[in-house]
Amino acid sequence: MQLFRKLFLAALVFGLLTQSVSVQQKPPAESQRKQQPANQASAPAKSLERAFTTQQFGQLVEKFSEPNGYFDSDNLISNETSYLHVMGKMRQMKVSGGAYIGVGPDQSFSYIAQIRPSIVFITDIRRDNLLQHLFFKSLFALSRNRLEYLCLLFGRPVPSDLKSWDARSVQEIVAYLDKTPSKRELFEKSKADVQTKVKGFGVKLDPAELETISRIHTAFFDAGPDLKFTSRNRPPRWYYPSYRDLLLEKDLTGKQCNYLVSEDDFRFLQSLEERNLIIPVVANLAGDHALKSIAQFLNERGERVSALYTSNVEFYLMRGFRDDEFDKFAENVSRLPRDERSVIIRSYFNGTWGYEHPQSVSGYYSTQLLQTMDSFVREHASGGYKSYQDLVGKHVIELR
Repeated sequence: MQLFRKLFLAALVFGLLTQSVSVQQKPPAESQRKQQPANQASAPAKSLERAFTTQQFGQLVEKFSEPNGYFDSDNLISNETSYLHVMGKMRQMKVSGGAYIGVGPDQSFSYIAQIRPSIVFITDIRRDNLLQHLFFKSLFALSRNRLEYLCLLFGRPVPSDLKSWDARSVQEIVAYLDKTPSKRELFEKSKADVQTKVKGFGVKLDPAELETISRIHTAFFDAGPDLKFTSRNRPPRWYYPSYRDLLLEKDLTGKQCNYLVSEDDFRFLQSLEERNLIIPVVANLAGDHALKSIAQFLNERGERVSALYTSNVEFYLMRGFRDDEFDKFAENVSRLPRDERSVIIRSYFNGTWGYEHPQSVSGYYSTQLLQTMDSFVREHASGGYKSYQDLVGKHVIELR
């Protein structure tokens, strides 16, 4: 009888294990499969690569980039205090995966940390922004956690119990940075380490560009967490946030969701950087090459864009020297593969043309706006965007 029971139990366990393996290997239900991009008749079978080699990364940066352009600010950090206000609605809409395309410095990292895309393209008309993202890439490569990332950024010493800081709050991290003086010798060492790293990323850099990266690093060291956005031909604005402000900001649900709030979010970004899947590109969004090339690349691989972050670039395109700049941008957007959850994230600055946006939040000069890419493409095709007020007023998704 005991032998029979042992044989029965063994057979039962084997059956359960077999059933478990069978369930895990079962193909996903039709509703769970990746949705067809809205502007494609059929999606190719080839999927996005899980990683690019250093050589491939450098080739993609060069292949997609346009000539260097000009803008009258350094853009070392964002001037959009409201940058997180779209996060709650994007969670509700389940905006996730796919490809992320965004402009500017590191505010995109917070969107990326929430959306969790499989590939990222960071675009900006200035090559300096590309160089700044190579700087960020080097910091991710040199850091063991978020605190060390910030210490390398600002020239602070790391604590002896660095690993224990993985579980610390962002408020504790900011307090550590504020009470810990920067050290010139640490900064000089980290600057040298950064220079070594950026030379190994596969992107061709001349000596002047390496000096630009050094200048960017020096700006963070000199100002520390008090660093603010600056313009060359405009006086500083009272409402420009500091790096510290942006780090501690919240979305409209009261949730802190900067990419450095969570060690898990930091490590996700670090993983994308390690696999060369955050690709900085010199791009005019109304240009003839970069966005079109990215669209072709994604279409060929059957991927769709989850989010396109434009900041307030469209404002400048609408008042540009060429009357067709905004139309060219809209044409580029129409080429991007998308589905019904794909969104455009943009920023509006209150007072522009004397118009305060209905979605403005008290105490915030900037207003973050959300719109589906489909509604944008349809409205432009019908000739519905006659002014910037049309752009920021039509099909805007209510965030609260």
